[in-house]
Amino acid sequence: MQNTFFSSLDTLRGPSATDLVFEEIYRRVVEFELPPGTKLSEQEVARQMGISRQPVRDAFFRMSQLGLIQIQPQRATTVSLISVEAVLRANFVRTALETEIVERAVENLTDEAIAELAENVENQRHAVAAADRIGFHALDEAFHQQICTCAGHSYVWAVIRENKAHMDRVRLLSLGFNAPNALADHERILEALRARDAARASGEMRIHLAGILDLIEQIRAENPTMFASQDR
Repeated sequence: MQNTFFSSLDTLRGPSATDLVFEEIYRRVVEFELPPGTKLSEQEVARQMGISRQPVRDAFFRMSQLGLIQIQPQRATTVSLISVEAVLRANFVRTALETEIVERAVENLTDEAIAELAENVENQRHAVAAADRIGFHALDEAFHQQICTCAGHSYVWAVIRENKAHMDRVRLLSLGFNAPNALADHERILEALRARDAARASGEMRIHLAGILDLIEQIRAENPTMFASQDR
């Protein structure tokens, strides 16, 4: 049975088609609209989006490079199960980069940048109060991306994103019960940035990113069918 998640994108033309198809599939995989094990068809996605199969094929390849889908010749293409090993690798890369980048951000922070980060955190509070984990996740992403921009190294966010796909899914699962703690972490990071305390900001970022390591076993136990068998 084919999925009908994809709306028509009749206006897509040229190279940008692949990017937009990729972003749409990525979002739906991370938000579990396409849960692990879901079968995907190039032909069906292309038909529903109103485009040729080539951009879909290219987007599928990019997704497979991130480990989010499995392409097997002569067999169905499926959304990958979550790999704990991939989550741990992503956490290592992300911690190495973001503990450094937040220190660089302190050197370049403006009052305007602090105000923008504070507005983001305030919106996070509203999302937590509304139990809006999808909204909170988007604000979380924006918060970390904005810190990279403040540091003058916005390209680093692209590097982080390329390495954290499996981590994103675990993170979203955790927000069902852990969003208030993630918010508190962000508040502490913001306060360290506001104080222009680079060492404190880096330490708070490290604690924040390590939090998922304490939760992953609980999340896997609650969602065993979403994880790769070799990780169980």
